[in-house]
Amino acid sequence: MEKMIIIRSGETMLKGKNRRFFEEKLMKSVRRVLKPLGCDTFFLRHNRIYVPLSNQDEEKLISALMRIFGIDLISIATQIPVDMDIIKKTALDELLKAVQSTGAKTFKVQTKRTDKSFPLNSQEISYHVGGFLLSNTEGLHVDVHNPDIMLYVEIKEDAYVFSDRMRGLGGLPRETNGKAMLLLSGGIDSPVAGWLVAKRGVEVKAVHFHSYPYTSQEALDKVKNLAKIMSGYCGPIQLFSINLLPFQQAVAENCPEDEGTILVRRMMTRLGEALALQHGCDALITGESLGQVASQTIQSLRVTNETVDMPIFRPLIAMDKYQIIDIARQIDTYETSILPFEDCCTVFLPRRPVTKPRLDAIKNSEALIDLAKFTTSLLDSVDEEWIKEEV
Repeated sequence: MEKMIIIRSGETMLKGKNRRFFEEKLMKSVRRVLKPLGCDTFFLRHNRIYVPLSNQDEEKLISALMRIFGIDLISIATQIPVDMDIIKKTALDELLKAVQSTGAKTFKVQTKRTDKSFPLNSQEISYHVGGFLLSNTEGLHVDVHNPDIMLYVEIKEDAYVFSDRMRGLGGLPRETNGKAMLLLSGGIDSPVAGWLVAKRGVEVKAVHFHSYPYTSQEALDKVKNLAKIMSGYCGPIQLFSINLLPFQQAVAENCPEDEGTILVRRMMTRLGEALALQHGCDALITGESLGQVASQTIQSLRVTNETVDMPIFRPLIAMDKYQIIDIARQIDTYETSILPFEDCCTVFLPRRPVTKPRLDAIKNSEALIDLAKFTTSLLDSVDEEWIKEEV
């Protein structure tokens, strides 16, 4: 008899001939988070990952697993021999424990039999186990439609009995869907956008634009802390930082004031694509939400898109601020994001930014400054470091 964590992946099961690739990436993610906790014994069998619980800290392991993309359900099961008497007694122990913690009055037994050589089928096993539970408890009843407790029995090479099925993050395992470059500010939106795209199996790299000394070292440290929090879900993040101040000053001196925001946004996107191409990314990620600020009107987004050829993922585009804040709280970035350190978007901020920019007018303004020179010099000044969560 041994306690065992059982991990189930959701969408990975649907990948057909490519399923093994997705399972291997999920195993890599599991290894990444469990090894620092002293757990390096786990295995893949029957499309599930099994983690034996010997002297491990159960809560720490579960907490770590709950931050892995690609995990749909997590259960703590008792592994026992395939013997009906042992299965019944183990099921009774599991039921009594669940009743004690929840005060439940009804239950249902659900069986999955993978080992077809076992003489009883799934329905018969559930019937015999359920009857044993009813005859050895008081005040409990079977409810097959809406039970307080679901008791699960699985018959494989061994038998597994459990009652809890904790919901994981879902999505797809890291490194299964290419790479993308996140334009990471110090605000609420961009970390959430990066997290949502990473949940689809994308490896996220990030670029941050600052305006030192107009923006502080604390503001840059804030962004690094956001990347560190994200890395707890996404794995190590390669973070690039660029001082955009020389370009912002040129825009302020040579271009119409109301176009400053969109001109700077176009340069950020242009630089983001250049870095993305240098580092094997096939898309950009931004935290833009339609209509939230002047640079995020539908006309502004069209003008911004014109600067690049690669796709720009905007997972927040139809969300309101409250929905975005809810996710930020869920992933623990919110409190860091609201720290009062300004980012480069607040430098040389126009009093009345244009909300419906015309592409021809914007291009005429860009002709007043040497775009090629600034693009080259800014890319030559990139700082780079790897950010990862401290265990």
